[in-house]
Amino acid sequence: MAAAAGMAAAPLVGRSAAIERVRRLIEKAARHRLPVLLLGETGAGKEVVARAIYQANPRGQFVPIDCGSLVSSLMESELFGHVKGAFTGAASDRQGLVELANGGTAFFDEIGDLPLEMQVKLLRLVQEKEFRPVGSPHWRKAEIRIIAATHRDLRREIAAGRFREDLYYRLNVLPIHLPPLRERREDVPLLVDHFLGMMDAHGLQLDSIRNAMVDYDWPGNVRELRHAVERMVAMRSEGAAELALPTALQNHRAASSLGRLSESIGVADELPEFSRAPVSPVISIRDSEKQAIEAALSASSGDRSKAAAILKIGRTTLYRKMKQYKIA
Repeated sequence: MAAAAGMAAAPLVGRSAAIERVRRLIEKAARHRLPVLLLGETGAGKEVVARAIYQANPRGQFVPIDCGSLVSSLMESELFGHVKGAFTGAASDRQGLVELANGGTAFFDEIGDLPLEMQVKLLRLVQEKEFRPVGSPHWRKAEIRIIAATHRDLRREIAAGRFREDLYYRLNVLPIHLPPLRERREDVPLLVDHFLGMMDAHGLQLDSIRNAMVDYDWPGNVRELRHAVERMVAMRSEGAAELALPTALQNHRAASSLGRLSESIGVADELPEFSRAPVSPVISIRDSEKQAIEAALSASSGDRSKAAAILKIGRTTLYRKMKQYKIA
């Protein structure tokens, strides 16, 4: 349910201007115990920032609370605890996540998923620093630093009647917006190297795909990039790492390969004249790779070494793909 106070925070990796701004805001937030609201797309690293704020000035425990995963029927008990006999099955007093965070930091992840009835109780906790366990007639005090995060547009949620305006203003004291990865592409190589280092896989050769990884939009942000690196490490045999990339990125690379092929053949005097049909926007990665290989072999009169050079892939990778696509 919770993370111990001694748990090391993941570093905020990057040198872009956007990340430097976030670092400065983390430093400011760490000087106070005022509420912080982290805004950004899913996978942008909101929990990393929350832990960085906590670690910069640690007090008590850091307790993450995933609002989207709380079971509705047990939500109040999970958050605020309950006393013995409060409901069927409550055989003893139970401490909730809020009380566990007393003296420390409670991180309410995806606060926009919290139902309105729980928002009222959270508002009281923020304003009055107190809560009441289920079944108890008494209020309990809690000195808690609250950090909330969401990928939702809370102003729209307020307009739609799904989020309380008074709670929004109580939480939005120190807002920090996390930029999506597509807005800080220069950080992608640093993140890749960081994840490879975490997995002790510095030897994994990714030079042939780094440019494509920088060009890709990464809709799942840093989380998607990390998962892609993890898959590539797991499939690190010759050429297989590339197949672990997201399908959209594979299609992007295939289209780029076809473009390079056309350019190479257009400027190489020793190769026969060659033209290719426009690439269909719905062509599959398998078909686009197969077409690129067949065109390169035709343009190089079957010289596999030259075809591999045109496609900028290793000969072993070319042989493996020719076998895969049944190209003689």
